[in-house]
Amino acid sequence: MSSLLDMLSEQLDGDNLSMISKQIGADEQTTKSALGAALPSIIGALSKNATSEQGAAGILGALDNDHDGSIFDNLSGFLGDKKYEEPRSGAGILGHLLGSDESRVEQNVSKASGLSSEGTNELMKMLAPMVMGALGKQKTSRGMGVGDLMGFLGKEKESVEKESGGMIGRMLDQDGDGDFDMGDMAKFAMGKLFGK
Repeated sequence: MSSLLDMLSEQLDGDNLSMISKQIGADEQTTKSALGAALPSIIGALSKNATSEQGAAGILGALDNDHDGSIFDNLSGFLGDKKYEEPRSGAGILGHLLGSDESRVEQNVSKASGLSSEGTNELMKMLAPMVMGALGKQKTSRGMGVGDLMGFLGKEKESVEKESGGMIGRMLDQDGDGDFDMGDMAKFAMGKLFGK
């Protein structure tokens, strides 16, 4: 499994899963399905942004300035007080990573999981700083520069792509006609995250 998904899966069960479910107004099973679709989508978009030196340098700057991994020091506090709504946090990250594709990706996550569009938007805003925090921890522990980050995220994408049968790439490269079904991807990632 991708090391980012692996790291995040350790943080997203138990009490934290219950807290996320409460924040987005969903039961835990629906939340797990939504996590299974949303996390690989964010990791895939992050990897896509890091395919150029300029994109990777931008991500590295964001990690240095705002995402050192300390979010995991008090994750329940973060999940409980909606800090993910701060402009430079969840919404800003998603806007940067997904651009004009943001609403389409959220629609796909919603369709795959059965989570409402409002709940999906909240969930994605919550997860984006967590993914960046997980990447920040990796950057610090490995001492990554631009080239290292490009290589690491390239391997992350390969790992998620391989395990999902190429579904992430198809979803991110979709032309917007709405015919992509993320249901299988949600099941794949939910199995990887929660062992089901």
